[in-house]
Amino acid sequence: MALRACGLIIYRRLQPAPSSKVTDSIEYLLLQTSYGTHHWTPPKGHVDPGEDDLQTAFRETQEEAGLQASQLTLIEGYKKELHYPVHGKPKTVVYWLAEMKDCNTEIKLSEEHQAFQWLKLEDACKFAEYEDMQAMLKEVHQFLCSRE
Repeated sequence: MALRACGLIIYRRLQPAPSSKVTDSIEYLLLQTSYGTHHWTPPKGHVDPGEDDLQTAFRETQEEAGLQASQLTLIEGYKKELHYPVHGKPKTVVYWLAEMKDCNTEIKLSEEHQAFQWLKLEDACKFAEYEDMQAMLKEVHQFLCSRE
């Protein structure tokens, strides 16, 4: 059976400089794992028995980044599934998009992660080594730009 995980792509909007575009003020949250290759990823994790996918995404975000569902606004109209092998087994990760209500909210990492960064799109894509993750971040950015 395929492994299944769910998570949130979390972004915040900083106050844009008067001369800049609104989308230049968007930053994405990536967490650096404290295991394996120390890769960077949005908060995500495996679905527990009896949980639906979205509950998992919010629970994992609370566990890994210390963010409560009440501190986030789920953005309607964006949901993405990534499929890739992990240790030779297929894995599906479902992501939703969420905006921080207060861009100064503190991130509290769990033991699973050793660092976090708020990154503009270009830097987020550099940190996210996997092509499908880079493509998803670009797609999210386009989605946000199209809603302006």
